[in-house]
Amino acid sequence: MLNLFSKDKESEDLKGALKKIKSLENNIGELSKKIDSLEKKSKLAVQKIGLTRYNPFSGTGGNQSFTIALLDENNNGLVVTSIYSQDGNRVYSKPVKEGKSEFELSEEEKKAIEKANL
Repeated sequence: MLNLFSKDKESEDLKGALKKIKSLENNIGELSKKIDSLEKKSKLAVQKIGLTRYNPFSGTGGNQSFTIALLDENNNGLVVTSIYSQDGNRVYSKPVKEGKSEFELSEEEKKAIEKANL
């Protein structure tokens, strides 16, 4: 008759369980490091987007001009402004750091940054 609860069997089962636990602990440690790395990288990714359409010149078409703000978690990024006129289209960009720029921002650019933070 086979005794399933012999000391030798219990010892083997405990050793196997401890090995599995150590392996799981190692896997959890590796996953934690990967998650930390991804969290750090994601803070730098574009997370906030604000768009403002407008007509800068009365008498010309509709709201074909626009400003878009592309910001990360810390409100760093840029604003891109496209101004449409009968003579052509102009595109400008300005860097944004902590929601502000070293260049003077237009009202539309400020509005796009505000919308990105809603």
